[in-house]
Amino acid sequence: MAYIGKKVEETELANRTVDTMTGDGSDTTMSLSATPISVNNVLVFFNGVMQRPTTDFTLSGSTITFAAAPFTGAVVVAITGEGGHIGRPSSPLPTEKFMNSAVTNAKLMSGIASSKLTGAMPALDGSALTGGGTGYTESTSDPVITTNPSTGVGTLWVNKSSGEAFCCTDATAGDNVWINIGGGSGDYGGAFGGRGPGTVAGFTVGGYGGTVIDRFPFSSDGDATDHGDLSIANIGVVAGQSSTTHGFYSGGQTPAVNNLATIEKFAFSANVTATVHGDLTVARRYIYSGQSSTSHGYASGGALASGPFQNIIDKFAFSADATATDVGNLTVSRELLAGQSSGTHGYASGGHASAYMNQIDKFSFSSDGDSVDHGDLIIGRYGLTGQSSTTHGYTCGGTRDVTPNRNEIDRFSFASNVTATDVGNLTIGKRYAAGQSSTTHGYNSGGHDGSATLNIIDKFAYSSSVDATDIGDITVARSSCVGSQY
Repeated sequence: MAYIGKKVEETELANRTVDTMTGDGSDTTMSLSATPISVNNVLVFFNGVMQRPTTDFTLSGSTITFAAAPFTGAVVVAITGEGGHIGRPSSPLPTEKFMNSAVTNAKLMSGIASSKLTGAMPALDGSALTGGGTGYTESTSDPVITTNPSTGVGTLWVNKSSGEAFCCTDATAGDNVWINIGGGSGDYGGAFGGRGPGTVAGFTVGGYGGTVIDRFPFSSDGDATDHGDLSIANIGVVAGQSSTTHGFYSGGQTPAVNNLATIEKFAFSANVTATVHGDLTVARRYIYSGQSSTSHGYASGGALASGPFQNIIDKFAFSADATATDVGNLTVSRELLAGQSSGTHGYASGGHASAYMNQIDKFSFSSDGDSVDHGDLIIGRYGLTGQSSTTHGYTCGGTRDVTPNRNEIDRFSFASNVTATDVGNLTIGKRYAAGQSSTTHGYNSGGHDGSATLNIIDKFAYSSSVDATDIGDITVARSSCVGSQY
């Protein structure tokens, strides 16, 4: 029948256990076969006389301790009732009501408040953490380009010594890109494959025929726009470099000055006139070969007005206006060579000395020193442009005098010392153009075809071996210009 009356909040289920012992006048403890939830859940009798809980005996787990030992011959009976519940249990539950290993994951509610998580937390495997990236690593150092995260893109890295944090945005083995997401600077990754260089726009800087700095976007094909002006008029045959915030050009010549040492820079973010950043160690022209690490710019090779070819590798910091330092030498002194950059090394390819050079030199960004022979182009030539993907270097165009206007596009691997391969052609044979690099395409802008200066912007894909296409024009046709990328 139905129940009429006040709602039942809680009902104990009887499940009694009886234990007995015989007193010996000295033993003050008794072990129970069950564990009561409290001392008040045990009835104890000496020869039928009930004992008072907490006064005549106490309880610890399943052991009773008597205030006085039962006398010799006394029959001791302990009746234990284990607590069960029907209905809503009391809240909060006393700790003695929880059996060991009785709380499962299903009994834990989600969204535990942070105020409930106090005290020292145990060490957790980074792969078990969710919501903050694909993986997590703590270290006392920063990651480097060769730090290969097993959890791939999205892996977080925290330097416990400096407090800096990094996130992996490209998990290419041996050529990873780690972006500093803390308050500091210093990304680690391919110069044209990380944040900044190679993701936004290309720039065509200087050259004979104009003082303008042109800018064209990588996201869509079209003509370039005026981004600002050089502070040195009609400068050409310079070396170009790129940081994450500025473009640089170094050395070169003007109609009035044969050899320049000046390093200038311009901001990618604003249309302004370039400013002086420092000087090369030796004033020289016909460098053309610029390289960029994540922190420094390099200018290699070149020539003096009197004729001697140069093998100097100059290095200057992006972070401060200062004079460059001589950090090594090319394997062969030469001029008008192309520059490429991986995440770990600079490359100088082709050029002119006593002959048309096809050599590809390689030097380290992490330690100063001379370059080494890395391989050969498909054909020796000078006045060519350099482009860089995250895995390969490219050279475009150039000249050999006998066949003055080349249209070849060569490709060589950064990872191994091999001869370059021919992967396509420019839309027109030309020399003394500017080279730019996005993360997916190479660009060649301006230049000279042997009879006139050009304003063509050619574009070719890194992913397949195909000819370049004409995607637009720079604002002023000119040659001996140089490229940067943001």
